[in-house]
Amino acid sequence: MDLLLILPVLLFSVVVHEVAHAWQALREGDATARDLGRITLNPIPHLDPVGSIVVPLLLHFFGGGIIFGWAKPVPVNPRNYRDYRAGDIRVSLAGIVANLGLVILCAAGLLLLRIAGSVAGAATLAGAPAAMLTYGIFINLILAWFNLIPLPPLDGSHVLKHLLPPRLTHRYQSFGRYGITILFLCMIFFPAAPATLLAPVQIVFRWILGLVAG
Repeated sequence: MDLLLILPVLLFSVVVHEVAHAWQALREGDATARDLGRITLNPIPHLDPVGSIVVPLLLHFFGGGIIFGWAKPVPVNPRNYRDYRAGDIRVSLAGIVANLGLVILCAAGLLLLRIAGSVAGAATLAGAPAAMLTYGIFINLILAWFNLIPLPPLDGSHVLKHLLPPRLTHRYQSFGRYGITILFLCMIFFPAAPATLLAPVQIVFRWILGLVAG
């Protein structure tokens, strides 16, 4: 039952993340993603068979409670940005901002359910809607935090590369082809790494639930 609730929330969250990148790229002057039909909440153009389906399923069954995934990155051409440096940073951070926005919306939804439950005489949040909103908070916190990691090709790397001396930028970006592999190898050979990495997420998640619960 949990998986049936988690997967739609995860899929929607990663789609919104990619749409935010595409939308911001268009605002910066690059229509590449728009012309390829990627500014849409229809999940089909965004689906990555591995990142959207296989990895979340494996993590659900073998990941010790950790759930994560991704959609196909939207294609952008930074050379079309009116301001390359600022545009690249804003486009990269747009997905993170979108996920944090979903955290706020899910928390607001949970709060409304609590208020409605109080009016109706129910003391606790229960049922599929409350569960999906709770998963929405947790999943989007993970997506936002994970993408802030300055490891190419994650979003945070696009910010860090503009802060590095020019002679180091190309060498830093060259890690992009290995970044995700390195991350997953760390998770395999250092099982405690995911829990350590996600400790701030757990703290913020519990804080939000505490606020919602009143």
